[in-house]
Amino acid sequence: MLSPGLYVPTVAFFTPEDTIDEATTKQHAVRLAQAGVQGLVTHGSNGEAVHLDHAERSRITRYTREALDGAGYTHLPLIVGCGAQSTRETIQLCKEAAAAGGSHTLVLPPAYYGGLLTTQHIIKHFRQVADASPIPVLVYNYPGACSGLDLSSDTILALAEHPNIVGVKLTCGNTGKLARVVAGTLGGDFRVFGGSVDFYLQTLAVGGHGIIGGLANVAPKACLEIPRLWKAGKLDAAREMQYIVARGDWVAIQGGFVAVKVALEKYFGYGGDAREPCAVPTGDKLQAQQDGFAELVKTEKAL
Repeated sequence: MLSPGLYVPTVAFFTPEDTIDEATTKQHAVRLAQAGVQGLVTHGSNGEAVHLDHAERSRITRYTREALDGAGYTHLPLIVGCGAQSTRETIQLCKEAAAAGGSHTLVLPPAYYGGLLTTQHIIKHFRQVADASPIPVLVYNYPGACSGLDLSSDTILALAEHPNIVGVKLTCGNTGKLARVVAGTLGGDFRVFGGSVDFYLQTLAVGGHGIIGGLANVAPKACLEIPRLWKAGKLDAAREMQYIVARGDWVAIQGGFVAVKVALEKYFGYGGDAREPCAVPTGDKLQAQQDGFAELVKTEKAL
């Protein structure tokens, strides 16, 4: 069972020769673990999964697991993004994730042929994946990455009945849906995570179990301050921290994983380029992204 808390979908790091940067992958994983996060995610939307072949995916997951274990974080879960357009390939990715050291999988619904798929097709897909996956499955609801496909709370609750489907990440940002799924799974082990740190406090307020959010690549300590202050009963301070995090997250939401890499490079000295055709911006746009993270990073470094 996954512990409540903050899980970080890591970015992918590449060498100047466009191969996987093992050293930076491991360094970054340890930095996040040392900040106190509850787990990491490889090949989420921040991880350029669609830019990677199967062997590269396995290498990044293996490097991340090796780094965590070598630094004494053997207990930290490692969730692996395994979404694909066919049920067959999704199952293959789940098996490869387990072999590379993943503890759980995070699976987007297939959406390329969305017009041909009914809700029952989607439910059948997830159940077949869960039946075959050697490690537990989390449902990943992210309409922005799935041609607008947005799983309803009814669909998610139906999937939650499967014994090997153990949670959901809601990047749809629908906190009403989040509340309904929490309410519908009370008393069980199903975990309900918000998909962005800009609504961490809102997630906690309705009993959600935490966040799987990419901004924590940049500022894990600042993000962790929100639940810490909330649990301590310091609600005004928690709201103030949520405001800072939400402002920083808006820059990341607008700029995607590229903006996260921009922040890492500017303020922490590593990050590197995106894999083509994506690219780091230049000129005024680059400056605006860097400046947009300044308040957040200042807060992070003060903690």
